[in-house]
Amino acid sequence: MRRTQASGFTLLEVLVVISLIAVMTTIVGVGLARNLDSAKTRAISRDFVAGLRYTRSLAILKQKEMSLEVDVGKKSYLVPGKKEVQLPEGVDIKLLTAQEELIGDERGRIRFYPDGASTGGRVTIIAGEREWKVNVGWLTGEVKLEKVR
Repeated sequence: MRRTQASGFTLLEVLVVISLIAVMTTIVGVGLARNLDSAKTRAISRDFVAGLRYTRSLAILKQKEMSLEVDVGKKSYLVPGKKEVQLPEGVDIKLLTAQEELIGDERGRIRFYPDGASTGGRVTIIAGEREWKVNVGWLTGEVKLEKVR
């Protein structure tokens, strides 16, 4: 009689494969979480830029001064004629604007004029390690979005 040898995997081989799968899953999960945070911050920044551009367009179309207000304390902003936008939990906002555009300690605005110019300023949106700066040129009113980190 002949004996056939059983073929299969040893317990050690199975444990090594399971360990490798666990490590790869962890790496992929961390990468996805980072990309999700980055995408969220970028989307919030782009919405803010759209609000500034909308405000500038209104000023030009209606031929009167229009302002976008930022409340650093409440972490929100207000576009003319729209509902106040509340930033999500964990997202901070900083405002740098002209002294005459400050409204108290935690609020301020960026004003646009009928010719498209503005008071200028910078708004920084921060979520975790992600940071985006929104720059508004005072002469042209041009709005630019730049990733800092």
